[in-house]
Amino acid sequence: MIRKLNFSAGPAALPEEVLKQAQEEMLDWHGHGLSIMEMSHRSKEYVSVAEQAEQDLRDLMQIPDNYKVLFLQGGATTQFSMIPLNLLRDKKTADYINTGVWSKKAIAEAKRYCEVNIAATTEHNNFTSAPSQDELKLNLEAAYVHYTPNETIGGVEFDYIPETGDVPLVADMSSSILSRSIDVSRFGLIYAGAQKNIGPAGLTVVIVRDDLIGQMLPSAPTMFDYSIHAAADSMNNTPPTFGWYLAGLIFQWLKRQGGVEGMQMINQRKAEKLYAAIDRSAFYANPIAVANRSWMNVPFTLADANLDKRFIEEADQAGLLNLKGHRSVGGMRASIYNAVPESAVDALIAFMAEFEHKHS
Repeated sequence: MIRKLNFSAGPAALPEEVLKQAQEEMLDWHGHGLSIMEMSHRSKEYVSVAEQAEQDLRDLMQIPDNYKVLFLQGGATTQFSMIPLNLLRDKKTADYINTGVWSKKAIAEAKRYCEVNIAATTEHNNFTSAPSQDELKLNLEAAYVHYTPNETIGGVEFDYIPETGDVPLVADMSSSILSRSIDVSRFGLIYAGAQKNIGPAGLTVVIVRDDLIGQMLPSAPTMFDYSIHAAADSMNNTPPTFGWYLAGLIFQWLKRQGGVEGMQMINQRKAEKLYAAIDRSAFYANPIAVANRSWMNVPFTLADANLDKRFIEEADQAGLLNLKGHRSVGGMRASIYNAVPESAVDALIAFMAEFEHKHS
């Protein structure tokens, strides 16, 4: 079998090295005579896997001791509800920054529980930039400020961390977590669906400061309470054991790549290469403000949209998969997450040049 190059936005590419390790351990995990998927989540063997995964993530992100790390189910979308249910407390409003599809979905869900103040929006320019700090109209009485540092669909990325004073900052890092170094202490809560930079779909990581746990709205479901999960080490019910295990293997792989700092250098180089190829051509274009171009999700259009279908077909034939843009924006999108090697970006750039030569 020849593995092709996967530019999917999620579920996304996984490191081949990790997949091979999981394959080798699939039927017999470390000589125990059963698969990790068959193992009790409360066994000492599995607990050791879970604890090591958490410690490796703490090491990679330098997570302070006063933060809990939760491995949950339900996807990042479930967090759209869990966040207001846990963080509103006695407050009635929350601030949201609107920069695209995922921000809008989070806003729509939050409106079920509280008054939402749109602190800033870039809808007026079709979400092709992120608002500056000066543009944020923050409510000092808000329970929290929510934003999406990297919009997966639009390919828009904040080039700064918003300053919110004493109001906790909440970030949906589904498509940017572990791609570069961040100061976790600047956030009240970070959440991320696993299926981009962490592991397979079905696992969600939540990193939440201790003082934000324990005052959930009384009408909310028990399993939406962060304190329940924190007290049970994310095992109040059966967790997504295989996803957690595989995430642990990826955390170990990241350490072998030089940690988040090492990945940051690689990711910056990959993104700069691809954007340079787009910018030097009149055949391709990227609509996003240069300062807000995503390192992880690179949308681009062709000068002649009638060639879009042919581009996808020829790319597939060349072994370059999942380059079709999201249906809401069209065009193309290359998601170049941590597990997408630099050689894959080089192959895409070469294909783009060849396609342009043939169809200009």
